[in-house]
Amino acid sequence: MSNPGSPTIGVFDSGFGGLTVLRALLERFPRARFAFLGDTARLPYGSKSRRTIARYAAQSAQFLVREQGAEFLVIACNTASALALDAIKDAVSVPVLGVIEPGAAAARAASRTGDVLVIATEATVHSHAYLAACQALGLRAIEKACPLLVPLVEEGWTGVPIAAGSVTSAAAAQAASAPPQVAVTEQVIRIYLDELNAEAKAAGLNPDTLVLGCTHYPLLRPLIQAAVPRGVRVIDSAESTAETALLQFGSRFANQAALPDSKIDPEIRCFASDSVEKFERLGSRFLGRPTGSVELVDLGG
Repeated sequence: MSNPGSPTIGVFDSGFGGLTVLRALLERFPRARFAFLGDTARLPYGSKSRRTIARYAAQSAQFLVREQGAEFLVIACNTASALALDAIKDAVSVPVLGVIEPGAAAARAASRTGDVLVIATEATVHSHAYLAACQALGLRAIEKACPLLVPLVEEGWTGVPIAAGSVTSAAAAQAASAPPQVAVTEQVIRIYLDELNAEAKAAGLNPDTLVLGCTHYPLLRPLIQAAVPRGVRVIDSAESTAETALLQFGSRFANQAALPDSKIDPEIRCFASDSVEKFERLGSRFLGRPTGSVELVDLGG
């Protein structure tokens, strides 16, 4: 190990989109050890029953805790966070953090009107997990499924990659000068957002916050930021989750605070239950750095 004594943070997703959450975690835990598992053999989780999702997610959590020694778990999967968080907590004895509550909490902190928009996958929207989390915080929310966005991200039609959370005018200019395929993505985003804003207007809402409720969407953030009305704050749930993790887990790293960053780099081990080559090829785009050699694991049936 390059950083002996550091706690291990386990990060789980049904695929590799959750690498955007890992990317945000790396910025906040530069001396940690990370074990990331993508259950690529059994995705998409959204087409499975709640019972099956809970079983798959519990098996993945147990792999990270029992075999990789994870002392904390971050569930970087909106579907698993929405439908299986309780099952995961029952399956392991370490702290578990999902992505939905942090995103809703960040929306609550950012919104002045109390009206929030959420874009996510069909499965996440169908679960109404973000709606419930927002309502629990006194927010009014409208959710919209955007099923075309994930394949566009995986196709690479996203523009010029930028660091998570760094949407700037320069980034917007890069997106504007991106390859022509990106114009398709821009148009799809605008159609979805126009429909969502029309729904909000019909409901009498005055939204000032948009939550990105899918771990693929941070790669589209510059395009989404350019498409929302002026003054609307875009909440990246990957960033929000990493911030919450820092609050919950950060004290365990306090004894390393004096160590120079140059001496220790985060240690990352990536595992996948299938499609290792695809994981390595596409995962680096989500992580913002090479994933390294991805290890194949068998999680059972």
